Amino acid sequence: VQLQASGGGLAQAGGSLRLSCAASGLTFSTYNMGWFRQAPGKEREFVAAISWSDGRTYRTDSVKGRFTISRDNAKNTVYLQMDSLKPEDTAVYYCAAGTFYCSAYRCYVNSYEYDYWGQGTLVTVSS
Repeated sequence: VQLQASGGGLAQAGGSLRLSCAASGLTFSTYNMGWFRQAPGKEREFVAAISWSDGRTYRTDSVKGRFTISRDNAKNTVYLQMDSLKPEDTAVYYCAAGTFYCSAYRCYVNSYEYDYWGQGTLVTVSS
């Protein structure tokens, strides 16, 4: 299984970036997909997730109204559209895949629920 994250880079505050995560070696349509991030000196934190079963999305409060997660099962890819970027969004962003069946937010934010992780892509937002 491979999860290849891309799309990171340098953006100005208020700008946008779109992250992609291409999956291979798994039945993508049966996996919940999540994005997590880790800022320098901080623990990894949940950003957003999308369910495999009904496409329901989950986002942490700090990105609601700014970030959108989506998936294209035909392309085995999950996206994270990031708008209105802030310097505090600076982090390495990781995509993750998990087969758990759960409709509760608490499941999606838990990194231990995910089976596979990508290598991360760095997002830097300048003020």
